[in-house]
Amino acid sequence: MSTAKKSANLSVRADLLEEARAYKITLSQTLEAALQVELKKEKERRWLEENRAAIEAYNRHIERDGLWSDGMRLF
Repeated sequence: MSTAKKSANLSVRADLLEEARAYKITLSQTLEAALQVELKKEKERRWLEENRAAIEAYNRHIERDGLWSDGMRLF
């Protein structure tokens, strides 16, 4: 993973910026953490969208035929 930093110009609500500074919150670290969360959610959403047909087909198969291990359960 690259740890190189790059400058970016952002617009932030003035009241939020002032409050973050008062609490000594590091904006770059906070933004990076928030971006990681949002990117993970977007990647998951896209993966589900791209694989929806296969997931639905698998679920139909399980509903119709059950799991291969259904007859092996001892509990």
